[in-house]
Amino acid sequence: MAVLKVIELLASSDKSWEEAIKNAVKTAGKTVKGIRSVYVKEQSAKVKDNEVVEFRVILKVSFDVLN
Repeated sequence: MAVLKVIELLASSDKSWEEAIKNAVKTAGKTVKGIRSVYVKEQSAKVKDNEVVEFRVILKVSFDVLN
């Protein structure tokens, strides 16, 4: 039986939401082992002078606790 834990993360990128997701997974993977999936809960963007300057995501990340 697998036991999973879910945590929420906030990540950002100056290029895209996709890169923000990848940044979150890469950074979390340094300390969290066994990441199985991510669920994008929210997307938002920071705007300055009518230009998007930062893409932000809130993710739910699930990972193995016990396998």
